[in-house]
Amino acid sequence: MPSPQTYANHRRFVPAFHFVAFGILVLNLGASVWGLTRGLTFAAVVSALLAVALLILFFCMRLFALTVQDRVIRLEMRLRLAQVLPADLRPRVDELGVGALVALRFASDAELPDLVRWVLADQVTDRDAIKRRVRDWQPDHLRA
Repeated sequence: MPSPQTYANHRRFVPAFHFVAFGILVLNLGASVWGLTRGLTFAAVVSALLAVALLILFFCMRLFALTVQDRVIRLEMRLRLAQVLPADLRPRVDELGVGALVALRFASDAELPDLVRWVLADQVTDRDAIKRRVRDWQPDHLRA
């Protein structure tokens, strides 16, 4: 059984994506650039451009998935905060940025009001700083 999720281990790495696929794409770029140094031909230029395009596609795929995930988390957290926060904080939920909402998702219902007060009072936008304040970590195993 895997160890429980905490701040220290919550980042998700998919070896086939982050290491194997990325490594192959970088190797392909290196081979394409090496091909350019061997002779400036149309095929070598197209190969290098395709290698660059594949790396751009790799990063865009990741960015698109994370953006959709953040939108879903934003919706989920707004619904959750509407139920958990005291009446004086509920109208201020819209003041929380996406980064704060994404970080706050790891907090338990009991500690959310205090964390939200702190984020709003100090205008905290750093996701990492918010996550470090979470005492009762609620795992999120459905991350992209």
